[in-house]
Amino acid sequence: MTVTATTADVLKTPYQRSIADYWDKEKDPVNIRLGEVDGLYHHHYGIGPVDESVRGGTDEQIIAELHRLETDQADFLIDHLGDLTPTDRVLDAGSGRGGSSIMVNQRFGCQVDGVSISQQQVDFANGQAQQRGVADQVRFHFKNMLHTGIEDGSLSAIWTNETTMYVDLFELFGEFSRMLKFGGRYVCITGCWNDLTGGRSKAVIQIDERYTCNVHPRSEYFRALAAHGLAPISVFDLTPATIPYWELRETSCVATGVEVPFLQAYRESSFHYLMIVADKVRP
Repeated sequence: MTVTATTADVLKTPYQRSIADYWDKEKDPVNIRLGEVDGLYHHHYGIGPVDESVRGGTDEQIIAELHRLETDQADFLIDHLGDLTPTDRVLDAGSGRGGSSIMVNQRFGCQVDGVSISQQQVDFANGQAQQRGVADQVRFHFKNMLHTGIEDGSLSAIWTNETTMYVDLFELFGEFSRMLKFGGRYVCITGCWNDLTGGRSKAVIQIDERYTCNVHPRSEYFRALAAHGLAPISVFDLTPATIPYWELRETSCVATGVEVPFLQAYRESSFHYLMIVADKVRP
């Protein structure tokens, strides 16, 4: 993969340029302060029961607990990437500040490429890999996950962690299918609106507006996967597991206000937090 690329090569539309600009400027404490706990910087949410002893505790205790829940979410995703070895090459599509990529390398010792349309995120993540002494194995690139330039059939696994709401799923999964080996694994964690509600709820619309994204309906994921030979083998509804995280975050010093529509959408079942595990079944 070519490490350097021009902005015109990567950002093809005004919408993509607006997303890149948002993340280039983003310095949200909910991402930065949590990452400072142990140097793993996540751009996703958490799952699992909250340690009740932190409620009413110090800001530092609550931040550490939020970070633990986010790291547990990443660990759960990594648990489902398959039996990877140091000879495998994998892709973190929408890699943010690089936390999950570093965790995958720590677990399996494999070669990890991360791609982001934010140059600021790419530079930060490469700095983290350098500090940890894994820059020869974990590399981040200013690339668009819709057209990466990665060789056909060269990847053993791909994952997306809350990044698919920025792109067309049929285009994205076509690119993923092209890059994956036959039998390769794709794991997706995402929020999606519930088709049974008849459309996006007010709370989901507020989430879209907050992040300048376009949350997809649940059914669209499965249509797009099937269209490109990616067969789901496991689907997990993580909605109940993520609500405690959001409840704790809502009362924390790093709350942003978006906690209110997220909790409303989850509680009214207009929004689901899913993990989909799929294998490439067509060469």
